[in-house]
Amino acid sequence: MCYDPVGRRIRIAYHVLFMEHIPYYSLKDSSVRAVFEQSLAFLTSFSLSSGAPQGGEGSDGESSASGSGESDGESSASGNGETSSSSSHAANGESSSSSSISGESSSSPSDPSLVGSSSSSSSSATLFFSTDDSNNDDQGNNNDFQQPQLRRSTRITKGQPPLRHNDYVGFSAEPIFIPANYRQACGIPEWDAAMVEEVDALETNQTWDLVPRTPEMSVIGSKWVYDVKMRPDGSLERHKVRVVAQGFSQEFGIDYEETFAPVAKIQTVRCVLAVAAMKGWPLVQLDVKNAFLHGDLKETIYMARPAGYTKGDANTVCRLKRSLYGLKQAPRTWFEKFHGTVVQAGLSQSQNDPSLFLQHTIHGITVLLLYVDNMIITGNDHSRIKELTETLHRAFKLKELGNVSYFLGLEIERSKHGILVSQRKYIRDLLVEHQFENCKPCTTPMEQNLKLSRTSGDLLDDQTQYRTIVGSLRYLSSTRPDIAYAVQVVSQFMGMARTMHLDAVRRILRYLQSTQDVGLFFPAKGEPVLEAFADADFAGCVDTRRSTSGWCVRFGSSFVSWRCKKQDRVSKSSTEAEYRSMSEVS
Repeated sequence: MCYDPVGRRIRIAYHVLFMEHIPYYSLKDSSVRAVFEQSLAFLTSFSLSSGAPQGGEGSDGESSASGSGESDGESSASGNGETSSSSSHAANGESSSSSSISGESSSSPSDPSLVGSSSSSSSSATLFFSTDDSNNDDQGNNNDFQQPQLRRSTRITKGQPPLRHNDYVGFSAEPIFIPANYRQACGIPEWDAAMVEEVDALETNQTWDLVPRTPEMSVIGSKWVYDVKMRPDGSLERHKVRVVAQGFSQEFGIDYEETFAPVAKIQTVRCVLAVAAMKGWPLVQLDVKNAFLHGDLKETIYMARPAGYTKGDANTVCRLKRSLYGLKQAPRTWFEKFHGTVVQAGLSQSQNDPSLFLQHTIHGITVLLLYVDNMIITGNDHSRIKELTETLHRAFKLKELGNVSYFLGLEIERSKHGILVSQRKYIRDLLVEHQFENCKPCTTPMEQNLKLSRTSGDLLDDQTQYRTIVGSLRYLSSTRPDIAYAVQVVSQFMGMARTMHLDAVRRILRYLQSTQDVGLFFPAKGEPVLEAFADADFAGCVDTRRSTSGWCVRFGSSFVSWRCKKQDRVSKSSTEAEYRSMSEVS
């Protein structure tokens, strides 16, 4: 809000230009000083009750700035008849930070020029500046000068996190109690409800039969396992409870044989996302509830009753008919069950990735990617995608998650320009876990021309922290090719890490602090052309004199695969090192 001296009006605007280059209380230009005096006279005579200035001079030397109440020789700024010692510019009786206008700062307390006068000889001009130019040169001799009071905020912000952290609920949420055993969980409503739901699912799936226990039976134990599932923003989604068989007591050849089960490669996931972004295909995400319970067991396995299970005789045990979490063959039996279902539905298994299933029809193509119990369905045959979803619903108990947004810890955001894949939540959790959330950021993941060796620095007393951070960084490099080389270097010292190696790891964390929102982008436009780039240094390793290969593969404008690895043998020349790198990528 500012005063217009020409139109004698108070104007309110969003964009106001102030004379900030002129000192606050020292103005020697007479024209500027006259404008300030006129503005001051208007503001002091502005009535808060009527919203208009009181014209004319005051009577009997009194100046009134309110609709009620007068005081001899003083300017009243209160609407309730109270005498105010400061100039008020706000309603509701709030006092502003301007300097005092009491009679002590004026040589003439009853000067009528305070009311609607434009005279420049008013001594009340000491509110903003001295009217005597000579006093401006020596302010120490100016008894009438009063330095304006500093404006101070009254907001209470101590102990409150910055507003920029409000988008991550996990920082401000209280720790969630996760029980370690049945005794700790029993009696808590949330965990009791989750255990009841788990038992109902097991009984509905006919996972076991209760049989009397005999001395010749080989019975494995059982245990309750508790956990929570979080959303990408860090908030709680649901409580998870599983009945887990203690498979560590199983004997090979008696209780199990083959245990291998394939999972989707991260390179395949990136390829599917790149093709879907380029072709504009929808990405539908499905989740199989209690996936391992669908596998059919070929072996006869007996398991002890779960704690708190009250059905049947207490001397009975569970003879498993279907696979259960914790059994060594549970992942394999589940994948065999799923493989048979989708092949029967008309899909064929890919030769390059066993977790990728395809189907070509006259209407288009359908793609299904499975990672344990999470799957993505995409393609341009929309009717076939709908039929496949219904078929899976009849075979398994599915949960439709809509368009993919969070898959394998990857945050997937889609727009008309393409798909962005990032791991913001994972980076934040990593920084908080190792107390690097408030560290000083840096712009590069590793110092330039840094050479680390097996003897760099002193040996660490505890190797756990180093190995934990490096393991997390290796998973993070699935969407961050910018840290691939740095992670490859620090991964060479997992066995015997030293202080300089730990410093290099900490620098990577500092780099992640400044690049939390950086991710992998798959553009919607581009030519479906596969390109590969390879490079290598020569004898870069200080200890072995072996070279390091680095290569990446691009599909259109999307990077779908990359790797940085030390070569398995010493190269005799830089040309040989380059050829070895090219052979790896091909």
